[in-house]
Amino acid sequence: MSIQTIMVVGAGQMGSGIAQVAASAGRTVLWHDLSTQLLDTGVTSIRQQLERRVIKGKLTEVEKAEILSRILPAPVIDEAVQVDLVIEAISENMAWKTALFQKLDGICAPHVILATNTSSLPITEIAAATTRPSQVIGMHFMNPVPVMPLIEIIRGLETSQVVFDAIFQLSQELGKTPVEVQDFPGFVSNRILMPMINEAVFTVYEGVATVDAVDTVMKLGMNHPMGPLELADLIGLDTCLSIMEILHEGFKDSKYRPCPLLRKYVKAGRLGRKSGQGFYTYSS
Repeated sequence: MSIQTIMVVGAGQMGSGIAQVAASAGRTVLWHDLSTQLLDTGVTSIRQQLERRVIKGKLTEVEKAEILSRILPAPVIDEAVQVDLVIEAISENMAWKTALFQKLDGICAPHVILATNTSSLPITEIAAATTRPSQVIGMHFMNPVPVMPLIEIIRGLETSQVVFDAIFQLSQELGKTPVEVQDFPGFVSNRILMPMINEAVFTVYEGVATVDAVDTVMKLGMNHPMGPLELADLIGLDTCLSIMEILHEGFKDSKYRPCPLLRKYVKAGRLGRKSGQGFYTYSS
């Protein structure tokens, strides 16, 4: 199964990274978002990132131009009719994702694979919204996509072996390391990472240590490159809370209960780097 033309849906941070990586691997990328402004901003961001690689000598001007030429803004989602694969990278909202997959199911040719970049929602439930559940799969890229080598490849209940093999091979061609994961809440990465972040929030909430102390312990004592609260700010506290709620609902286990302090920060709009304040304060 040859995958040469890919539609990426979503012009946020993850969608931008996926578009850049796919175009860098020689694929034609149709990039769709409801907001043309976000698409324009995304293309500018990719251009700036590629320019930095040129300055560092890791990319030539010709290669930069070729990559950018392969990223084609697609303001109309009906352009998905011409692709081999769609990778969805919109917000972690099941209703939005299932509505999108239903729409894509009606647009795309029968052979087209529909992939979701969800970090925690069930692939099987998303697939059930389509008439092609055997061709729906999870491709959970890590943030930032151009830098992080991992992709979790998640099978839904009915994902076919042919589709799995095609996506596994494509992931390698994108320069990533794919790892097979089954369809459980949080998969592997967030099932382990998010409870650690949540527990770090609890240590601050209970007065065990300050924010800086918690991060210092984990960096110097456990050799983590970033402290869990720094990482939470980078991911977005609203995203962390959403994933914890999905884990709590999916497993019905109190060990996944989101910390009240995490809820309080999200309600206050302290979402981390993207809002300028989370556990730390960031200058604009």
